[in-house]
Amino acid sequence: MRYISSRGKSPTVSAAQAIINGIAPDGGLYIPENKPSASEEDFIKWAPMPYQGRAEDVLQRYLTDFTPAEIEHCVQGAYNQTNFDHAAVAPLIELSPQLHILELWHGPTSAFKDMALQILPYLLTTSMNKTGENNQIAILVATSGDTGKAALEGFKDVEGTSIVVFYPAAGVSAVQRLQMVTQTGANVHVAAVEGNFDDAQNGVKRIFSNQDFIARLASAGVKMSSANSINWGRLLPQIVYYLSAYADLMQKGSIAYGEKVNIVVPTGNFGNILAAYYAGEMGLPLGRLICAANANNILTDFINSGVYDRNRPFYKTISPSMDILISSNLERLLAEVSGRDSVRLNQWMQQLADVGRYKVTDLVREKIQRVFWSDYGNDEETISAIRRTWEQYQYLVDTHTAVALHVYERYQDKTGDANTAIVASTASPFKFASSVAEAILPEAIRRGKDEFSLIRFLSEWTGIAVPMGIRDLDKRAVLHHVTTSPAGMQDTVADLLKL
Repeated sequence: MRYISSRGKSPTVSAAQAIINGIAPDGGLYIPENKPSASEEDFIKWAPMPYQGRAEDVLQRYLTDFTPAEIEHCVQGAYNQTNFDHAAVAPLIELSPQLHILELWHGPTSAFKDMALQILPYLLTTSMNKTGENNQIAILVATSGDTGKAALEGFKDVEGTSIVVFYPAAGVSAVQRLQMVTQTGANVHVAAVEGNFDDAQNGVKRIFSNQDFIARLASAGVKMSSANSINWGRLLPQIVYYLSAYADLMQKGSIAYGEKVNIVVPTGNFGNILAAYYAGEMGLPLGRLICAANANNILTDFINSGVYDRNRPFYKTISPSMDILISSNLERLLAEVSGRDSVRLNQWMQQLADVGRYKVTDLVREKIQRVFWSDYGNDEETISAIRRTWEQYQYLVDTHTAVALHVYERYQDKTGDANTAIVASTASPFKFASSVAEAILPEAIRRGKDEFSLIRFLSEWTGIAVPMGIRDLDKRAVLHHVTTSPAGMQDTVADLLKL
């Protein structure tokens, strides 16, 4: 399996090289040259398997330059009882016969990013060994909240690497911020950016495209890579859990192979739902991919109109990991549905950079709409969805999962689609305790309490234990104090890496 750039101006590379590079030299994103498939026999084989066995089988199809022993080392190192607090790793919880929650937050940081960022360091160091890469790898990350902590946790003290995480200073929850700024590890660095997530993400992209800075790093024996989902090594492990969820439904007798499922994903940077798309391309029997957005509903508008326009107000919401106006992974989808028309794709990406807007062809829009459906929910609707889910099922969800449940209800109301649905649950409710508490706790209990007091009260009220990664977080020492402007991010990287 070789990997090509979405923009068509870089040479094809091995899986190992694609993981090391993170982003292609032409600024594009790596996509598999060919798509592997999964048959009925594969799903029957996966049904009784543990998550680790399913992951090894799927990864082997994409990482053909890795040996089975290397893949086993990566999978077993990532998905074990030390890192994950549930034996199933990504358990599927039935709320009703037609509605299932895929819990993706049982890793060390209580967010779905752990599913990829616990294994990425293993994939990266294995790739370095395979290719003879001798440079120190500097991981640059822009985060809207969850990726940063998960990447820091995954890469802390990993030999041959250092990591710099940028987060929007006023754009993450109190828990998300403390998870990052209290992170230990000799090779980890964290900086707040004066701006929103798009400012942080654009700043990282500028650093990756600055050839003078790349040369400066090279002279110091350093090479940049990414732990954002622009890196194929981040996206690939996410494909696994959608295939695994379908195998779980088969194993439980909830569906027979061939019955279509709808997958509902709260979406910001488009990586998580794109992984579901690739699972469908492999052979997962897919009905619709339901893209759930918050008030920053740029993806809803795009899916419904074919026009991507980031020239709009930016809203800070109670689902901050979705507060994004530039969805990087959409580029991969455009490459796939346009027939890998790199000329047209380059035009769209240039228009996005120049004027903040592009319009795809009618054919591309129609292809997207055959698979994707989208709507959005505001903060009030999110709170209502948390309350309804608790009252109806005694099941507690975070704000992002609540957006997905709200949009799924709208989808059902508008379409009457009776297919079984899998909702991707992306974070523990305790990561966004103040909003969750607002939905289910009496105001008299909430009054005057800070985020961390609410976490404790929420746990007592619901009888649900607080995950280890969040428990007593407010008592940990703050270790990272750097703040930078978007324009100063490159200098910050140089300072933190002591270049």
